[in-house]
Amino acid sequence: MTTSDPIPYLDPAPDASPGQHARRGDRNAPVTPLHPAPLAIAGSTGGVPDSTGVASINKSLAILEIVAERGGASAREVSASLALPLPTVYRLMQTLVQSDYLVHLRSEHRFELGYKLHRLGVSLHRQIGVPQQVRAEVDGLHASARAAAYFAVYRGSDVVVIYIVDSPENPRLQPLTFGFHEAAHATAFGKIMLSGMTAEQRDQYLGAHGQARLTQTTVTNRATLDHELAAISATGVAWEHEEFMPGMSCAAVGVRDGAGLVVGSVAVSARARDLDGREREVELLLRESGARLSRYFRSGTLPARHPD
Repeated sequence: MTTSDPIPYLDPAPDASPGQHARRGDRNAPVTPLHPAPLAIAGSTGGVPDSTGVASINKSLAILEIVAERGGASAREVSASLALPLPTVYRLMQTLVQSDYLVHLRSEHRFELGYKLHRLGVSLHRQIGVPQQVRAEVDGLHASARAAAYFAVYRGSDVVVIYIVDSPENPRLQPLTFGFHEAAHATAFGKIMLSGMTAEQRDQYLGAHGQARLTQTTVTNRATLDHELAAISATGVAWEHEEFMPGMSCAAVGVRDGAGLVVGSVAVSARARDLDGREREVELLLRESGARLSRYFRSGTLPARHPD
């Protein structure tokens, strides 16, 4: 059985030779976890005072993240995780319960996510909205490439995954889910979209997001990344080999609008060993999907997929 999540779109670039790029850098440098710590809590160590309300908001959001990550938590567990006084945690969690952001399971002495968060999630999915034609194309790519498939787009200043299709045999990259918007420098769909930015846009994006080392092969040097993005722009295909997640590889092409601008990307990922020797096949499938999706974003119609 396959599973799917909504995710943003990429751009299909002109045909050219396959693009696999060597990663250079210090393999002995420390690797940065994608989520190294809970949300920073302003005011907890002399920062923004509680009287402004900003610190309380940050603490409340941190509480929601802890409860979400753990599938539920007691006030004591949250207090220990966030290094906050237990009375403060109780007060904030009760406020979240009253607002329907948390539910208190009294008999189990724990809290779980509330129903209002579901409504917010439904609203987010509705706002981003992945057209049925796009979903069908990514579904088809997943089946033909025998790999997890993704669709990513620009949303504001971020590169956001809005649709994912995977299966037990071809699992997605972890922790990629709907709304993922990190590590563009280390993902194939992110690199495609970075390659479509102007120099000024790229400077602003990387200045804000950085180039954290996620694995020993992540490109963290700006000059090296710029060189790789220039090659990606020329070939129209981006690859990453174990830069985002050890043992996994990913490839992507862009999706372009009527003006020829990259507005999203379509990508696949699989175990690195499963893609060895299949690079040409995978690139062909991606180019075909990218071209069809580009046609859709130019004209509103999607050509039929060729039978596998």
